[in-house]
Amino acid sequence: MLQELNQKLAPQLKKILETEKNKEQTLDLKTIEKNFAEEAPIIKLLSIIVTEAVRIGASDLHFEPARKILRVRFRADGNLYTTVLLPLEIHLPIVSRIKIMSNLKIDELRIPQDGRFRSIIDERVVDFRVSTFPTSHGEKVAIRILDSTTGLLSIQQLGMSDVATNTIKEAIKKPYGMILITGPTGSGKTTTLYAMLQLLNKDGVNLVTLEDPVEYTLEGVNQSQVLPEIGYTFAKGLRHIVRQDPDIIMVGEVRDTETAELAVHAALTGHLVLSTLHTNNAAGVIPRLIDLGVQKFLLPSSINIMIAQRLVRRLCPHCKKEKVLSIKESQKIDSVLSGLKSEDLAKYNIKKPYKIYESVGCEECNNRGFKGRVGIYEILLMNKEIEEIIHNNFSESRLMVAMQNQGMLTLSQDGVLKVLLGLTTLEEVLEETER
Repeated sequence: MLQELNQKLAPQLKKILETEKNKEQTLDLKTIEKNFAEEAPIIKLLSIIVTEAVRIGASDLHFEPARKILRVRFRADGNLYTTVLLPLEIHLPIVSRIKIMSNLKIDELRIPQDGRFRSIIDERVVDFRVSTFPTSHGEKVAIRILDSTTGLLSIQQLGMSDVATNTIKEAIKKPYGMILITGPTGSGKTTTLYAMLQLLNKDGVNLVTLEDPVEYTLEGVNQSQVLPEIGYTFAKGLRHIVRQDPDIIMVGEVRDTETAELAVHAALTGHLVLSTLHTNNAAGVIPRLIDLGVQKFLLPSSINIMIAQRLVRRLCPHCKKEKVLSIKESQKIDSVLSGLKSEDLAKYNIKKPYKIYESVGCEECNNRGFKGRVGIYEILLMNKEIEEIIHNNFSESRLMVAMQNQGMLTLSQDGVLKVLLGLTTLEEVLEETER
C-alpha cells in the first residue's frame, strides 16, 4: 500500500515542492498558507489520500507533523498504520486546505478546532469529521470517516448469534424501559445503537435522539447534537425531549447524575430509552447507575436489557488457513467454555475436536491477514432473579451467574465461539477480553 500510494502522490508532490521553492520568502505566514491552500496540486494530493482511506475502509485518517516529516496514518480494523511519509514543507498547505473544506479558521493555530465536510467518493456520499490539535511541531489533524455504506449496519450484520439477536429484538419491542450498551471507546456501541434505531424507525413512532456528534443521518429520525459549550448538554436536551411527545429516545451517553436520573424517569414514564455507559461488562451497568445516584429500587422497573460489547478483527476469508491447535490453546478454550451447560454447547453447535484459523495476508486484505471487524457481545436480561439480586446481597459475581442461568454468553465465551466459527483468532479475543 505504501509504495502504491507514494507513486500516486509523486506528481502532485513534485509540483507542490517546486511551488514552495519559488515562493517569495518575504510573505507572511497567513499569505503563504492561503496561497498554498488554493494550489491545485494540494487539492489533488489530499484527494488521493482521502480517497485511498475510504477505499480501504479506514475509520480514521491522521496527519501528524514531526521534526522533519509529515506522517500520514490510517486506522483500519482498529489498528493504526503508517501509510505515507511526506516532506514537512507541505504540512501547512495540507492543514489549510482541510480547514477551508471544514469551514475552520485558517489563521488560528493555537487552539483545537472541530469541523466537518462532505465529499462524493466512488459515487457515494461520505461525511468527514475533522479535529485539529496544536502540537510542538505544528497542528495535528485527525479525520473521522463516516461512510454510511459501511458504518450503518443492520442488526443481522453486527455478528451476534441468533440467540442474542432474538433477545434484543424482543427487548426493543417493549413500549418502555431502558436498553443500555456498554464498552470502551471504539467498541462499536454507536453502531449497535444505530442498528436498533433502524429497526425501531417506523412511521407510527416519534423517535428523537441526542448525540455528540450526529454521526449518520437517518431519515425519519429527529436527531439533535448537544453543544456543551453553550450549555446544551445531554441533561438539558433530555428535559426538553420529553416535551416533544417522543415514543423512543436515544441518548448518546449517560455520563452524569442528572442525565442518569432523567433517563430512568423517562423509561419509567412510558418511553423506550436507548443509551450507552462506560463499564467493563454487562453486570457493571447496575453498580455504575447506582454510583451515578440512581435509586436501587428503580432499576428493575426501568431496565430492560444490558449489553456489553467489544470489536475484534475479522480474519480475511480469502487467505485465512487452519492451524494446529496447541495444548495450551485447547485448554484455554475448554476453560472459557466450562461455564456453559451441555445444552448450551449444543445450541451454539460447539463440538470437539476444535478447529481454529490463523491470519496469513494477501492482496485482498493488503497483506494484513484481517479484513473488517466483528463484534463480540454479552447480554444481561432483566428478570426476577436479577431483581432479587439487586434488592438483596448485590454483587457483580451473582449477576454473572444469573446471566449464565439465562443461557447467555459472556464476552469471552462469545469471542471463543467466533474463533471456532473461523471469524477471528484466539489472540484477538484474549487481547480484548483479558485486559
